[in-house]
Amino acid sequence: MESKPDTIKVTAFHREEISATHADLHVTVKGSSVVSGDAALKKAKEVNQLVEALTSLGVKEDAVKLQGVNVETSSGVLVKSSSTSYRLKIRCEKLDQFAEMLDVIVSQKNVSLDRVEWKYDDDAARARGLNLAIENAKQKAQVIADSFGMKLLGVYDFIENTADQEAPMRQAFFPQTASRSHGAVALMAEQPSLGMDIQHSKTIQVNVEVWYRVSAF
Repeated sequence: MESKPDTIKVTAFHREEISATHADLHVTVKGSSVVSGDAALKKAKEVNQLVEALTSLGVKEDAVKLQGVNVETSSGVLVKSSSTSYRLKIRCEKLDQFAEMLDVIVSQKNVSLDRVEWKYDDDAARARGLNLAIENAKQKAQVIADSFGMKLLGVYDFIENTADQEAPMRQAFFPQTASRSHGAVALMAEQPSLGMDIQHSKTIQVNVEVWYRVSAF
């Protein structure tokens, strides 16, 4: 049985807060007609109104994706005039446009904002964190070895793990009725702050445990 060499164990970490690079806005549009597939983006009146309002801001048409269609009928019979809910995902590539896009969404009386999904460049932050955590571990190991009059001979074992924690989101309140009255829209316009985050961040922490082989005293 191979004996374990003389080792010292060092733990280190690097913590970094990163900001979102883009966001997906998930919305529901209440429509007065039934249109299936991507044709709904142009042929469903209420959906097309939203798309046109967004493209007028410079948002690309392909940034709006149809996620699903739900048809509501009280009689159990599907007719062309059945009430329809269109679920859309809208990509906001430039976060400096987020507030304007939000204004467009809340100004549409048949549209409700369901949630905002913030996106990050996680891979770059994790790679950067790993390099810095390893460098911290190497420095700590060298200090320990020098203190005991030993030399570092190499790495015997290595464990790494990453944790991320997203900051709590402040979600705006939007009426979840089938359609908003003009009075409701006017009320929103009178309230410039709805408690909605227009920028978001999260913390990524990379932890490492390193066992270094060392020489004898």
